[in-house]
Amino acid sequence: MHPPSTDTPTRPTGSRAARTAAALCVPSVVLLLLVALEWHPLLSLDGDIARTTHRWAVDDPTTTRVSRILTDWVWDPWAMRALVAVAVIWLALRGAWWLALWITGACAAGSVVQQGLKAAVDRPRPSWPDPVDSAHFAAFPSGHSMTAMVVCGLLLWLLRTHGAGPVLWRTALTLAVISVAGVGLTRIWLGVHWPSDVLGGWLLGALTVAVAIATYTYGPGRRATYGPGSRATDGT
Repeated sequence: MHPPSTDTPTRPTGSRAARTAAALCVPSVVLLLLVALEWHPLLSLDGDIARTTHRWAVDDPTTTRVSRILTDWVWDPWAMRALVAVAVIWLALRGAWWLALWITGACAAGSVVQQGLKAAVDRPRPSWPDPVDSAHFAAFPSGHSMTAMVVCGLLLWLLRTHGAGPVLWRTALTLAVISVAGVGLTRIWLGVHWPSDVLGGWLLGALTVAVAIATYTYGPGRRATYGPGSRATDGT
């Protein structure tokens, strides 16, 4: 058995995460205000894109069917949360209880923010005479997009802090980019979200990840070891 690592982090991950969070706050708040105030140029652009993609979806049932499978089963928020559950169980088995709780709390906080904003903004979803899919509750932000960003961002951070090898890291990064981008595009293609809903989900999801990393790095769990073979001990 290897002793817990005492390597000193060489990169100020917490500081970078805090700066990233501060930078993400600006576009997130601006977009939220534009949507809430129903800024006409944004609504017009959303409508133009949505009408075009909906027409494509109606004319291409094969792509639409694949999109529904991906969005309902592969990139569904509950499927993404299941990935986090696996990571949390793995961390708990390695004795990293604080980090496991922190990851769980970050995902829960993201869901609370998402649902709270949906209720507060109460933006109607696109409505079509010939819909190819359906969804309920308010539109902004896209829950699929935000959940995918939160889950993929946190899992990538965990891989980085645990010293994932180059092959594993590149594979995970590629899958994360495909998942985050893909789920947003399927929501627009299926006509259940406006483009700005998806953009809002991405921004708010990235903001949630940055805040989670920053607060964990500076929080009481920063000295928690990750168990045998770990390459970092403080989340940085």
